[in-house]
Amino acid sequence: MTMKNKSTKRLLASIVLSFQSIVIFFATLTAFGLKMAEPTSNLPAIELIWGIGLSFALLAILTPAFLRNPAGYWLGWFVQAALLVSGFWLWGMFVIGTILVGLWIWGLVAGATIDKARENYNKLMGEQIASDPSSN
Repeated sequence: MTMKNKSTKRLLASIVLSFQSIVIFFATLTAFGLKMAEPTSNLPAIELIWGIGLSFALLAILTPAFLRNPAGYWLGWFVQAALLVSGFWLWGMFVIGTILVGLWIWGLVAGATIDKARENYNKLMGEQIASDPSSN
């Protein structure tokens, strides 16, 4: 019986992005509480903060669905860049964003390493089973 191998890289990236969506939601609450946006004649500050914050959080929570192809990872990098840029409005996001971008990079590197090791292990086990005369 063959098990379908799931990508550890995709799993770790999804975990980081899901956690980031929660952080982004709380950053939005903080920006709202600190009144970080000035009201304009066209758009009240409350709608501006919540519109940007919730859209960004929704993008972070939906991005894991696109990680099946390489373009999804580019979308993930966009979320990371936007997270760091948000530090210009809420300075604490520079610190939190740096930590989360570090987790994103770690997830991609560690996940790819684990996936490659699993692939090599499966290849070696397949060769060993094929060459073992007692398995027939």
